Amino acid sequence: MTIPSRAIRTARALAEAVPAILLAAMFACFIIQVFMRYVMDSPVGWTVEVCVIAWLWILLWGQSVSAREEDEIRFDILYSSVRPETRRKFRIVFSVLLVAIYAISLPALWDYVTFMKIQKTTYLDIRFNWLYSIALIFSVASILRYLWILYTAARGDKAPSSRKDASSRGDMS
Repeated sequence: MTIPSRAIRTARALAEAVPAILLAAMFACFIIQVFMRYVMDSPVGWTVEVCVIAWLWILLWGQSVSAREEDEIRFDILYSSVRPETRRKFRIVFSVLLVAIYAISLPALWDYVTFMKIQKTTYLDIRFNWLYSIALIFSVASILRYLWILYTAARGDKAPSSRKDASSRGDMS
């Protein structure tokens, strides 16, 4: 294994660990909230904030950074029933559309996130622009991801196999 591929694998493993760590934090906060409410009879509000923030970051980080192309949801009935060349065209068209949508919305998203610095969370006193910064990461990562998908499809590279294709070959258990 070369150093660049080791670095890429390490970076991917770290990126995939973020949602797992956030999910563990959500679970810990849930347990703390149950304990404080029903055992100590003194509910705390910060645990709800941590859960909401963690859930937001899990969804957007997971989709933009951790998920692979073969993990994406597709209309498999249509996508799997067409020839590979048509699938490649689907990938090109939808990549162009998604890059355009994300790119057009990026300035407005930037304005919104930077505007939200004026508000803070109720219990943790964290500025909302820090919390919503994941939306910017999501948009930029999605643009880069779909540019890469567009590039590979335009070159004629084969799309990653779908779960249906993999299960019919016995690749998945």
